[in-house]
Amino acid sequence: MVCVVGLGSGIALWDSLVDDARYPDTVVIRSSRQLRSGHKLLGGTLVATPVFDPAIFGGPAVGVRASRDPAGALGAWSDSASPAICVPDGTRHLDLVSALEALAERLPSMGPIVVGLGLHRRMNSRELESISRFSPIQHDPDDCIATAVVNGVPGSVFRPVAEAPYAIAVGVVELHQYAGLSGGHKAVAVGCGGRETIAALHHRDMVTAPGVCIGALAGNPFRTVVNQLGHAAGCRLALVYVPAAECWLFGDPEGVLAEAMKRIQPWEMISDRAPGAVLDVPASKASSLYQASRAATYLALSPHPPVVMGGTLILRAACPEGLGSEAGFVAAMKRSIPPWTEVLRGPPPRGPGAQRVVMLAKMAERYRLRVEGCSNPEALKAVGIDATSTISEPPSTWLRVPHPFQRLPQCSGPQSTD
Repeated sequence: MVCVVGLGSGIALWDSLVDDARYPDTVVIRSSRQLRSGHKLLGGTLVATPVFDPAIFGGPAVGVRASRDPAGALGAWSDSASPAICVPDGTRHLDLVSALEALAERLPSMGPIVVGLGLHRRMNSRELESISRFSPIQHDPDDCIATAVVNGVPGSVFRPVAEAPYAIAVGVVELHQYAGLSGGHKAVAVGCGGRETIAALHHRDMVTAPGVCIGALAGNPFRTVVNQLGHAAGCRLALVYVPAAECWLFGDPEGVLAEAMKRIQPWEMISDRAPGAVLDVPASKASSLYQASRAATYLALSPHPPVVMGGTLILRAACPEGLGSEAGFVAAMKRSIPPWTEVLRGPPPRGPGAQRVVMLAKMAERYRLRVEGCSNPEALKAVGIDATSTISEPPSTWLRVPHPFQRLPQCSGPQSTD
């Protein structure tokens, strides 16, 4: 299905025929020798662009549209149905207001706006203030409806999402420890999933399975299960912001991630490994050790870590909420001390966020961790974390990682075990 942009004997393709994101792959051109009607050649040239019509789910018209803003990414799409709109909590930073306004203009009967919490704490009224006029509902992992069992994971989704005709996932595409990239089906399958679903997905065996790796989509069993759970939960479309590419994408949930992967450059190759690295944690992830520690484990467990074995990773994060509110993570941290070896060899830790301790233990097999600029370092020191309120000046030989959730240095040379 295409929309004609121009027809003429000598029409030329200019940037003006491409959307604001200057994404030329959406344009289709047929010359005078290719343009036919009733098996007859027609004179002239046709310039057209695909029309994305989500009423034809899985059909030939489904594609991905890109733009600098959510309205441009949505384009002329609209729907008279009332889909649930699943948005992230405050740990993912994006312009939600613009996204919801653009969707509201195209959905006269827009369904519930659901804040996907996963197993994170509920957001307070101040944190929800910017989108309060959309009357958001906060996801409850204990009020979910079963969907399907995928690879042993019992799928379920928040009741208002299950009762909607379908769901649109709104989110951010950035690096993710297990799913490869965040966004897409994950906003519904995990963000709005049931407690048992999330617990099974975050089991130690699942997050340490072969192929589960940051930045990996193809061959990643965790991402495969998440995508299938999203399908079962009715996630049919995704509107995502890609900070590394400074653009918005709209389309099939798996398609937007594939397109995002083409546009971002998650790896910065370097020739030699450094003795240490300083990771600047963004405010959206710096609220607690649970959130901030991702930056360290992302680098430590990336395909080609750029720091020598035994080196130091410094997190610069205030962590005003201390360890965080995830009960499983907090309990596991208080039961054990660095390097947390028992969480890898003993019974799997359980409870909300417990999988993060597993990642810290795997990181600790290679590197030392230090947290700087911490507003309450005593809370971290109490569980054996090297933490301080001050900021040090590391040697010039150390790496500086300003955007650890978007782009990571990598070194493909052999790793010394000395």
